[in-house]
Amino acid sequence: MKEDFQESFWKTLLWVIVGIFIIFYPMLVSIYVFLPLMIGFMGYVLVLGIKKVRIAYILTSVIYLVNLEVNLSLPLLLSFVAVLFFYLVIFPQFDILKKCTICSPMLSVIFIDLLYFIFLMGFDIVTDQVSIAIDKLLLYSLVVDMMLVFLL
Repeated sequence: MKEDFQESFWKTLLWVIVGIFIIFYPMLVSIYVFLPLMIGFMGYVLVLGIKKVRIAYILTSVIYLVNLEVNLSLPLLLSFVAVLFFYLVIFPQFDILKKCTICSPMLSVIFIDLLYFIFLMGFDIVTDQVSIAIDKLLLYSLVVDMMLVFLL
């Protein structure tokens, strides 16, 4: 009985921490521009959630991505569209990399980040505006995304 209580306590605490992170981290990104965006990592979590049918993964990643786009005044649901495009078009080609346990997540994060930035550039061209400045901070964000894959 005591072990069940401790296990449920730690699971609840973990989900509270994840919830606080999902709600407040995008706000911090809008204030402190040096914080990584983590679009690729959360996109990969969304892909895992769709692939393994994990509702918690899907909800956390979608809420994070939408919250990030709202806080940074980016096009709404563009990251979600980029991740779904990746999942439907590119991800099925990764079946040949089943033996390499880190290759598929790393390539997924790289492709999701690149697709998002390509879609964002296309959106900027169509609407004749500038959503985000391409600089070294985006490269830093990509590197942090790739490092976070090792934690998952």
